[in-house]
Amino acid sequence: MNSKPFVLAVVGPTASGKTWLGAELAKEYGGEVVSADSMQIYKGMDIASAKPTAEEMQGIPHHLISVINRDTPFSAADYVKMAREVIADILGRGKLPIIVGGTGLYVDSLLNNVQFSEMKSDPAYRESLHALAREKGSEALYAELVSADPVAAESIHMNNTVRVVRALEVIHLTGRLFSELKAESIAEESPYDALILGLNAADRSVLYERINARVDAMVRAGLVEEARAVYAEGNMRTAANAIGYKELIPFFENEMCLNDCIDKIKQESRRYAKRQLTWFRRNERIRWIITDDFSKKYEILENSKKAIANYGRV
Repeated sequence: MNSKPFVLAVVGPTASGKTWLGAELAKEYGGEVVSADSMQIYKGMDIASAKPTAEEMQGIPHHLISVINRDTPFSAADYVKMAREVIADILGRGKLPIIVGGTGLYVDSLLNNVQFSEMKSDPAYRESLHALAREKGSEALYAELVSADPVAAESIHMNNTVRVVRALEVIHLTGRLFSELKAESIAEESPYDALILGLNAADRSVLYERINARVDAMVRAGLVEEARAVYAEGNMRTAANAIGYKELIPFFENEMCLNDCIDKIKQESRRYAKRQLTWFRRNERIRWIITDDFSKKYEILENSKKAIANYGRV
């Protein structure tokens, strides 16, 4: 028997059913959910980041949701530190930590025990990069990274301004390629014995239909009003990375109609799901659960429980 503390993880693309399954497994095994979502960790942005509602939480404690101010810089290293503390608390109370989320970098950094080197910052340089993005767009900023470190650029989405800025800042501070430093990150032995369940649809069109339906539900729930309020604040630095906000800016600035912007949200959400799957498929430890017929939720739950039983830790 592995002496390391056992943790369970539920990963997969957006709209694949992670929130539902995480809560169901928590009820089944006496667990608590630890979110691994780079947008849900921020306060506000509730609808755009698809934060679970009280009903979806089903009375299960959910951690690392709405704990960071939107204008506060937050990294994968910060996430790992906070998540370890939360997991230790959950284990100390005899509960099962269930890590649920679609931010692969967070999940891998936590479960693989990636060691992050201490890196200073240059606020003035960082602000100059954000100014470039505001004045000339994220494309211009991204072009700087492509020129400086094309390998790093391949792993960072153009609209992820925070990560693009950080990569350029690291290059500026160290004189070395960000991709080289990342490859040198030392992964020590994990402190956890982790079973990772992955949710995905065998038919990609099924997942895309779910994504489109989720966006429509977000709009009905007040996504446009939420995004408009953040836009009116004039502080879109973090929000600009959240799908569902940046696509609505042309509507707020009378450059596009609302329907076209909503279609753009759906398109970007589908693209994001594809990137998530690309990331997670590299992880051979994930045990995939196929969810094409999500109407038969009991089958998804039973297949998940079977995988957990076969693992032999609970």
